Amino acid sequence: MDKPLIAAKNPAMLNLEPGEYYWCACGRSSNQPFCDGPHHGTSITPVAFKADKGQQAFLCLCKHSSNKPFCDGSHNNL
Repeated sequence: MDKPLIAAKNPAMLNLEPGEYYWCACGRSSNQPFCDGPHHGTSITPVAFKADKGQQAFLCLCKHSSNKPFCDGSHNNL
């Protein structure tokens, strides 16, 4: 099984508009924290999630959260 790359050891704080998003789970995207396709050829797939209303979110960039795509502080243990 492929392991994700750590994009950063801190979360991305974003104001999300309503809509569907694809969070990068592999750490290879140049559009962090969102997927732009470089997971192809790996066993890792992006995580789809939906924002029903405008909201602030802390999205995981270390790729080790237990609450993907949201940060749970796992980067503090890396």
